[in-house]
Amino acid sequence: MSRCWLTGASSGIGAELARILLEQGHQVALGARQANRLAPLAEQFPGQVLLAIGDLDDPEDIAAITAQIEQAWGGLDMVILNAGTCEYLEPGQFDPALVERVMRTNLLSVAYCMASALPLLRKGQRPHLVVMGSSVTWLALPRAGAYGASKAAVRYLMESQRIDLAREGIAVTLVSPGFVDTPLTRRNDFPMPQLWSAQRAARHIARRLPHRPVEINFPGLFTCVLRLLGALPARLRLALGQRLARHEQEG
Repeated sequence: MSRCWLTGASSGIGAELARILLEQGHQVALGARQANRLAPLAEQFPGQVLLAIGDLDDPEDIAAITAQIEQAWGGLDMVILNAGTCEYLEPGQFDPALVERVMRTNLLSVAYCMASALPLLRKGQRPHLVVMGSSVTWLALPRAGAYGASKAAVRYLMESQRIDLAREGIAVTLVSPGFVDTPLTRRNDFPMPQLWSAQRAARHIARRLPHRPVEINFPGLFTCVLRLLGALPARLRLALGQRLARHEQEG
């Protein structure tokens, strides 16, 4: 079984994915800011869990986590960078500090985690890097500028790194979900079509990970529609976005 580092393991998709991986017999370094929410899994799966506690917005914490993993296991076979955040830019209230916060968590922390994890993956068996993106990268949506920009950057970064890492035998998978019921999305004040439970999303991801696909996206119909709408001419995308914005304001 593999040695895996999973970030954002205390809630949402990460928490469900952590349980699945442990039930499959993998050794999992569970990442979160605080250990208390991960302690039950450590007790339930003795010998399989390494608590990788730290703030991924802090490069020094990331370095300490990967040093801990290297000391305990010597290397990694899989890294799942799942941690992320979402904040919305309200019309007429553009906030560059908000953009910076979202970019730091969703993009820069991924970059620092990759820099620390890649040497450990190079020591692993069939190394696999998995990063959580978003289906929002296919179609710009109102208020989602900061979140969408961060995930669009993650997509480009992963697609470029996939090329560069292929020569080393490191597979790269980008996960692009639609709406999933998590503590983050429960704060949304707009309709979320084809909403999946975190458990369903985690099962879907876990079933596909052994095949090392270039991308995992879901739900199928929702993501297909987004991709088609994203291919429309720019003026039609603008008109669609304006209609969606009006619906949000009415809601």
